[in-house]
Amino acid sequence: MMRTLDGHPSVRNLSLAEPGFGYYEGCMHLDLTDLRLFLLVAEAGSITGGADRAGLALASASARLRGMEDQAGLALLERGRRGVTPTPAGRALLVHARTMLAQLDRLRGEMGEFAAGLRGHVRLLANTAASTEILPDLLAGFLAANPSLDVELQDRTSPAVAQAVAEGSAELGIAADHADFSGLERHFFRDDRLVLVTPPGHPLAGRGALPFAECLAEEFIGLAGDTALHLHVLGHAQRAGRPLRMRARVEGVDGVCRIVSQGVGVAVVPERSAARWPALAAVRLADPWAERRLHLVTRAGATLTPPARRLADHLLTAR
Repeated sequence: MMRTLDGHPSVRNLSLAEPGFGYYEGCMHLDLTDLRLFLLVAEAGSITGGADRAGLALASASARLRGMEDQAGLALLERGRRGVTPTPAGRALLVHARTMLAQLDRLRGEMGEFAAGLRGHVRLLANTAASTEILPDLLAGFLAANPSLDVELQDRTSPAVAQAVAEGSAELGIAADHADFSGLERHFFRDDRLVLVTPPGHPLAGRGALPFAECLAEEFIGLAGDTALHLHVLGHAQRAGRPLRMRARVEGVDGVCRIVSQGVGVAVVPERSAARWPALAAVRLADPWAERRLHLVTRAGATLTPPARRLADHLLTAR
């Protein structure tokens, strides 16, 4: 069997006859590296981001994508200053790519039951509270007990987690109960609470449950990037009609708490994070959105690969 640069079996003479691809002589000669790269680029919204996640050089990734488009005889990606988005033909290709790569994962998982040393892979999406505070310890125990399985954990907002699992781009997700669970099966995972942390002696430190709207005159410290927690808090500030006054945005919840502990600003963090910083005052937020239930979600009616099923069972039973 031929293999690609990343070790995947090669897929040859794959005919794409979906509407929108048009007619051309011959077949598209794709391999799994092409399909995986196209999927990662579409998910990242940029060729650079997709190439990084695929472990390919940018020039190599760009050449592969151009080659796919040359064979198809039409554009698969719409390129703009802010990144790339799939064209209608590209979206059709994405359906096939997700299906084929999911089937490959199932094949690997099933073969892993018989062939020692064949590694399985699970992609798990979760909101910030779960990915930073709950899952690391659980995943450490799972990986130690399953040395032939790999887990890719990514931070996403709860609505994005639910959408990705429903679309089949991830088998497992952890999402809060404000997400749309249509087309999903959900299992209760953990309770989660967001709190406002302030420096010692801050005027808000002695308050009881505090409406978030009353905090918006303060200067905030937040997470860098499009992390789920930052987007969640930002959205509720916008709905309250007042923008967040961001003094700084840094990597990691502990980095946020460290800055707050120095008397600079306030922050909204998971209560589990605040517990590691006893010098900070943790003020409960009175808003319903600050009290959340987290759920493990899977696609309704889908058969999980053996590695994903093993991880799901571990997450639901470990305490």
